Amino acid sequence: MKVYISADMEGITGLVDAEDVQPPGRDYERGRGLMTEDVNAAVRGAYAAGASYVLVNDAHGPMRNLLPDLLDPRALLIKGRPKPMGMIEGLTVDFDAVVCVGFHARAGTLGVLSHSFMGHEIEDIWLDDKLTGEIGLLHAAASTYGVPVAALTGDNTACTEATAWDSQIHTYPVKQAKDRFAAQLVPVAESRSGIEQTVQRALTTLPTRPDPARPASARPAAAPALAAEADSPALSKTVHQLTVRWQSASVASHLLAIPGLEKTDDRTITTQGDMLHLYRLFNLYLRVATAVTSNPPYC
Repeated sequence: MKVYISADMEGITGLVDAEDVQPPGRDYERGRGLMTEDVNAAVRGAYAAGASYVLVNDAHGPMRNLLPDLLDPRALLIKGRPKPMGMIEGLTVDFDAVVCVGFHARAGTLGVLSHSFMGHEIEDIWLDDKLTGEIGLLHAAASTYGVPVAALTGDNTACTEATAWDSQIHTYPVKQAKDRFAAQLVPVAESRSGIEQTVQRALTTLPTRPDPARPASARPAAAPALAAEADSPALSKTVHQLTVRWQSASVASHLLAIPGLEKTDDRTITTQGDMLHLYRLFNLYLRVATAVTSNPPYC
């Protein structure tokens, strides 16, 4: 069994504030250790469930948060940015399950450090007219590969958001949101045990995925280029609509230089395409928005 772990930071055990998750925050270095240990708990759960291969993608902010020397040596790590596929870089049809560690709720909801990709600049995202955030977009992209999101950890608001997308996702809340920068915390040792047990249970109860096109190699090859993926019969070509409303009209104005985008008002852009194209395109949006603006994520 091949398991893919996407690791964010806002939903990590014990973290509640920008100082915990953003360099050079006064508690950021401690937050990196807590993040690494939450991921290690998920890795242990994966191997306890029978995994033969675990790939971890550092998916938060600078994407250089996880501490390689403290990471479970059985896991491989993708670190750094930019990555064309961002939070799902390295995911392919070869994997049996996705595990999301440390995730947070979408912008506008009362969750710990809630936002959608950019703390200030993105007001709302709609996928096929349904409000979404990082959880929904990741779930939709993983589904295109035919890989289920088996488990997710984060605060209670993120867990509720995940099961609203897919009731089969096993969740473990590591904290109960009291406000955007406050939470009641699950004790650290209890939280790590809960993550491990939740991931093990989720992977042990995975439905069978009959797919003769999937290779049987012990380790999946590197992720193919999207041009090659486009020709794969294993990937869904369903057309979706992605709409993003920005805080800044400047961002929307700059993005209109990308072919295929339309502006529905001064701050809202929309486009259509298959899900993997949209996910990669959205990561391009983020790079443009970062270049255009200088606002810190949680202002």
